Amino acid sequence: MNPSRTLLWGIAIFLFAALSGVAIYRVWPLLNPDVAESATANPACDLRAGPCISSLPGGGRISFSIVPETIPVLKPLTLEVKLDGLEASSVEVDFRGIDMNMGFNRSKLDPRGEGIYTGTGTIPVCIRDAMEWEARVLARTGKGLVAAPFRFITVKPGMGLPKH
Repeated sequence: MNPSRTLLWGIAIFLFAALSGVAIYRVWPLLNPDVAESATANPACDLRAGPCISSLPGGGRISFSIVPETIPVLKPLTLEVKLDGLEASSVEVDFRGIDMNMGFNRSKLDPRGEGIYTGTGTIPVCIRDAMEWEARVLARTGKGLVAAPFRFITVKPGMGLPKH
């Protein structure tokens, strides 16, 4: 192989690696934000029955609901967060598959006043008949990012919820 061609390939590989490193460095905080305080997932929570509430260790509560309660995949969902004892400059809901990476899926909610934030989101379809998800509410407060996880299951159209 020609030495100048080898040098060009080396430079191209180095530039690709450098650009990839910069992209990962820039995206990392978005995908894995530093959380100042986190609530524990409430195992009794059933978003299909209505809103769920999570209490934060340092005080304050976060209520989360999804409409329609059937939580269909690939359909617009109305998301609502109510903050009690917290003031936030912004609120987002990050949807993550529990045991399968389903990609980045975060919705920014709009403030409606009195600690209420609303917006829309969509759950992607999965190859499985039923999929367990976590909706992590991320509220940016004066003390940093506060997170509250809420778990739920989606099912393919025509399928029923799995029995425990």
